[in-house]
Amino acid sequence: MVDKGPFDSAPSAAPFGPVHFQLVLLRRMADFQPGLVEEARRELGASIADMREANRRWQAMARAPRGRGAVSRYRSVLGEPESRTRRRIGDLECEALLWRLPLWPDLRFEVLTAPGARTVWNEWLVRAPGAPGPELRTAADLRPWSCTVDEVARAFPPARPQEGSAPTRWRLAFTLPDGEACVAEFTWGLLQRLV
Repeated sequence: MVDKGPFDSAPSAAPFGPVHFQLVLLRRMADFQPGLVEEARRELGASIADMREANRRWQAMARAPRGRGAVSRYRSVLGEPESRTRRRIGDLECEALLWRLPLWPDLRFEVLTAPGARTVWNEWLVRAPGAPGPELRTAADLRPWSCTVDEVARAFPPARPQEGSAPTRWRLAFTLPDGEACVAEFTWGLLQRLV
């Protein structure tokens, strides 16, 4: 008997929502953490085919010639943001939109954009406001899916951003207190592995 996910009967007919979007995030993380992705996919009640189909639909929405702007696309998929905050990053004034995702209750999906603009500057997972982050002191503390880019950068200054291997991927070079040089790889802002 074939394991059927919640979308298998008519995958393109179901409205694209938060569960589908989480599958898109998981699809990119599967290259680094297939075991964690499989557990999360099962928690969502989705098959591998569902994950592929969600990714296909997301890519089609993102690349549609007359599609919605990125911010509108996130709103149509995730609903209205849980919160929106004005933020200053260097000389730039931006707006941070945060959405809750059930797979990661202590994190939020953050979209940074110019106030009132449709263009997205950054999109990734961050720690939820008020949620305690992990204590990061050694390499052993840097477990997959335990922390975000900004948490690692704050814990081990001066961290140096590096280009990731694909869109939605980041690398961060830093030195541990014992003098060991490390590079951490992130997908959608969530730690995947140390190189």
